[in-house]
Amino acid sequence: MIPQLQTGRLLLRAWGGSDFEPYARFMADPDVTRYLSGEPMSRADAWRNMAMLAGHWSLRGYGMWAVERKSDRALLGRVGLHFPEGWPGLEVGWTLGKEHWGQGFATEAARAAMDYGFLTQNVERLLSVIDVDNLASQAVARRLGETRGEQREIAQGGKTFQVDVWSISRDEWAHRT
Repeated sequence: MIPQLQTGRLLLRAWGGSDFEPYARFMADPDVTRYLSGEPMSRADAWRNMAMLAGHWSLRGYGMWAVERKSDRALLGRVGLHFPEGWPGLEVGWTLGKEHWGQGFATEAARAAMDYGFLTQNVERLLSVIDVDNLASQAVARRLGETRGEQREIAQGGKTFQVDVWSISRDEWAHRT
């Protein structure tokens, strides 16, 4: 049910049980979770979060993939389409383990997810919900061709975060490719 996508260096694939240890390690890192939940995740919370990512596919027909580096099969993080209750629209999102930052993996995987989103979903716009202080994710959004739009508050996990809603229209995407 979950399609695989490939890029030059990456495989975007379904989640498996063996992904839990590296995923829990990523999500326990305060630098990784600073702009997601504001604090590191416990192992139990990381498990529930990974299960939610897998279940999103059943509920919505799309979701976040586990991102694997082809050269050594290492799990790098999660990238894909996300639309939880209360979200402003269908999002292209990304979260990688800190050791994988700064190598272009987020942009490469998010571009594949964006292409998949526009090719399979009847939407006029895809967006990325990015914390106002998350400069690295803002740079990824720019490389994807997204532009910053409205600022709003998003409630998640009992906390409220100030975010910018970045987006790209179907027409902008079509002219980018």
